[in-house]
Amino acid sequence: MIAPILRVIAFAGAGLAFAGAGLWLAPVPAGDAPPQSARSAAEIMDILMWNREPVGGPFALTDQAGHERTDKEFRGKLMLIYFGFTICPDVCPTDLQAIGLALDKLGRDGDQVQPIFITVDPERDTAAHLAEYVPMFHPRLIGLTGNLDAIRKLADAYKVYFARVPLKDAGDYTVDHTAYIYLMDRDGNYLGFFPPGTSADRMVEIIRPQLAEPAR
Repeated sequence: MIAPILRVIAFAGAGLAFAGAGLWLAPVPAGDAPPQSARSAAEIMDILMWNREPVGGPFALTDQAGHERTDKEFRGKLMLIYFGFTICPDVCPTDLQAIGLALDKLGRDGDQVQPIFITVDPERDTAAHLAEYVPMFHPRLIGLTGNLDAIRKLADAYKVYFARVPLKDAGDYTVDHTAYIYLMDRDGNYLGFFPPGTSADRMVEIIRPQLAEPAR
């Protein structure tokens, strides 16, 4: 079955960047897909741009308080989901700040939107570390971590590329990753994604009409 979805076209990461302007209604075919670990960032961009596969899926991860959280808890709300890591020097904090500001600009309507930050560096981003990090961006931001296999499986479902990159300092590393802000509907279905660097005002412009849409 092919179903139309609302898409905010964008891509950035691993030395590549692309951003489209506005919204796009496009068919997305369902079907199995190979894991993102076998794909380059450019291949993932092609998948997302041309709607070749479904995006999103269930999760069961640990939040910054050490509690297990699942996607089912947030049914009835929109979700803004962002994959990144806490030591990210620029893109991640900039986008998380924009998400927090967008929620504030939505006022009381912002309570219908759940922001979620999912680490792609679970080795360093423990629950305790997330507890120090996520409140800097918004009091309702939930940080999620887990074992690497669980993170990789969820990243595959969301078409997220990430890869550990060694640095010159012995034992140190960074993480290359794609940087999308995913917008999910009240039933957990994919609506689209915002480019890195999207302003809070632009997010509000896109999110507010979606708040009027009931759960299916």
